[in-house]
Amino acid sequence: MVQPNKHWTYAGNPYLSGKIESKRLDVGALDLVPLKLEALGVWDPAQEYWGEEGEPIDEWAKPIISRGRRPQFEMEQVLPGMDPDDPNPDADPIGQAVDRKDAGDREGTYKILMDLCQADLRCLDAHAHLGNMVFDGRPEDAIRHYEVGFRIGELSLGRDFDGVLSWGWIDNRPFLRCMHGFGLCLWRLKRFKDARNIFDRMLWLNPSDNQGVRFLLEDVRAKVAWENSENR
Repeated sequence: MVQPNKHWTYAGNPYLSGKIESKRLDVGALDLVPLKLEALGVWDPAQEYWGEEGEPIDEWAKPIISRGRRPQFEMEQVLPGMDPDDPNPDADPIGQAVDRKDAGDREGTYKILMDLCQADLRCLDAHAHLGNMVFDGRPEDAIRHYEVGFRIGELSLGRDFDGVLSWGWIDNRPFLRCMHGFGLCLWRLKRFKDARNIFDRMLWLNPSDNQGVRFLLEDVRAKVAWENSENR
């Protein structure tokens, strides 16, 4: 919601300046085609590693184990401009963006990632890496990128999704990266309840917890500031 103070046209393009009075994220209003979910059989908690034999099961894992076998899926990964049959790693635009970032070319990195979003807003890895670019210094900006990617991925899950999106299926990783970054930003911004809900859900989606959110739960539940946590 913008209170305008100036509206003009330049080179055939309309422009508006004013004060932003409120904002909201409504991914459903974007009319995007949900990413496809490929069924990959059944996830069985009996096949997972839950710690050394004889040691007590962590509290977070008990309801997941009790829930039993669940269907598992791999989420479609959209990567505009990438030819899956091209063996050249330089053809990967995400890899190109990371290389530019490592070389100190933040402007070039930003352009590649924003071009991917412009080509297809469902490129979740672009949102994740945009968040990563500003996470260290500006979590209030990073959270916008992570949440957009997370909310777009959510369109594929629906409200009653009870399946597993294992990290081992690599196309699930962009969604899980967005979710992880979103949860960390919520924590940094002291939105502890929201952060706890995100991390709890991540454990249900990916019980193998390759991103290590199980180690953060105690501090988040105790409302320990991110800056003061030994687990960050």
